[in-house]
Amino acid sequence: MGIVIATPSVESAAPGTAREKRSLFEDATPLLADPAALRARAAQDGYLFFKHLLPAEPLLELRRQMLTICAERGWLAKDRELMEGIIDLDAINRVPEEDLRTDIGVSNEAYRAVQKLELFHALPHHPKLLALYRALFDAEALPHPRHIARMITPHRAMFPTPPHQDFIHIQGTPQTWTCWFPVGNCPREMGSLTTLRGSHRNGVVSVAPAKGAGNLAAILCPHEIDWVEGDFEVGDVLTFNSCTVHRALRNQHRDRIRLSCDVRFQAAGDVIDEGSLNPHVDLSWEEIYAGWENRELPYYWKRHDMRLSPWDPSLLWQKERICR
Repeated sequence: MGIVIATPSVESAAPGTAREKRSLFEDATPLLADPAALRARAAQDGYLFFKHLLPAEPLLELRRQMLTICAERGWLAKDRELMEGIIDLDAINRVPEEDLRTDIGVSNEAYRAVQKLELFHALPHHPKLLALYRALFDAEALPHPRHIARMITPHRAMFPTPPHQDFIHIQGTPQTWTCWFPVGNCPREMGSLTTLRGSHRNGVVSVAPAKGAGNLAAILCPHEIDWVEGDFEVGDVLTFNSCTVHRALRNQHRDRIRLSCDVRFQAAGDVIDEGSLNPHVDLSWEEIYAGWENRELPYYWKRHDMRLSPWDPSLLWQKERICR
């Protein structure tokens, strides 16, 4: 097992609440050889972190492809190497706010180009990810086809993602797990994710309007302060239950783009919301798949007997939360 390394509190929680407890992720890699212990850790903490689970080569190639899309639109500094991902702040701020996807960080037109990348959709099917979730679910694992790329730029309209749970946005089975990994190195000062340890055990909590991706923030109780975080290197993977509260740290580098992927996994036999089978952009699957070499990936989920669950809009607007 990994060792928890406690760190001093580095910032206060909201005014009037207790100071946050901040510690570093525990590396769960040794637990991959013991699925029962892996599941026990997941049930206890609501998150799992793995060092260098994915190989660097395909991630760096995806980074090159995503940054090329940005460079072609004039958003990167022309006097720096492409793979550094240095933003031309004036250029990105010229993107009108109405054209910007504030949940992504770039224009919708650029996001369409990213969603067409074959490698972006192929990486979630890497054998190491499928093996991880097979062990976690003790069943065949299904990656949702609705993958999300985050390309967090210092555009003036961008705000850090607030504390939230994914379940209210994706629904389906509560045993859906999000897989988050950066496309390149992502230290904490670049805005990596942090999770609230054990928060999944509270079920679905109330929300309030907020700025940032999702536009909703989980309402937290004063004692919910046990945040875990870490510096990510290329290949590191963080995964967490759909009811685990998590948020993005503030990107302190005002000249860098933060590239990352959000992928959802669940047991293939569990229910799923139909929206999770649709693209995360205003394109059809036919438009996304055009020109792909791998003919096994398109519509892969149709090889499963999918059980759809109804969407519950009331989950978005629970007005009260009793803190115990």
